[in-house]
Amino acid sequence: MEEPQRRIRAAHSESTITVYQAYSPEIGLPAVREGRFPAAWKRDRMTWIKPSFLWMMYRCGWGTKAGQETVLAVEITRDGFEWALRHACLSSYVHGVHPDRATWQRQLKHAPARVQWDPERDLHLRPLPYRSLQLGLSGEAVRRYADEWTVAIRDVTPLAHETHALVSGGDLDSAARLLPQERPYPLGNGLPAHLRG
Repeated sequence: MEEPQRRIRAAHSESTITVYQAYSPEIGLPAVREGRFPAAWKRDRMTWIKPSFLWMMYRCGWGTKAGQETVLAVEITRDGFEWALRHACLSSYVHGVHPDRATWQRQLKHAPARVQWDPERDLHLRPLPYRSLQLGLSGEAVRRYADEWTVAIRDVTPLAHETHALVSGGDLDSAARLLPQERPYPLGNGLPAHLRG
């Protein structure tokens, strides 16, 4: 079955969805230990969460990029995730979705979340012809993410390194078996029109 151009794919349960982030060990390790983001974590900046493990691997270089050596799987409530989607604005202007550029700029300025659609990645981190969600959180959404939505934080850096080693060694089947089971995320009426971009 052909993948739609834009779809949210994620590891999810009845009540939670797993998203990925990567931080320096100074942020990542205390977050795992305490199950919440430490005081050093900046609440006043936008934070991007990614439901796609391989897109996160592309972004953090399998946990090797400076400041992104600790890869976190953050389990958050589906209620929180869906609140962010409802209150999100696309990160770029799209003719036909927004009435005009000025309206989009106003929406972007006030929205506590923004959606960006980036090419999904394969095991070699090459772009695929369909896109995956990145969700940027700021202001109220960052506070809710840290204080209300986060259920658990796991360190998946060993998984990143093991998968990368298998890919580098040419054992793609074994690498694929290690990947989190991401499947289409159920949104009642499909993707909201204002996020289709």
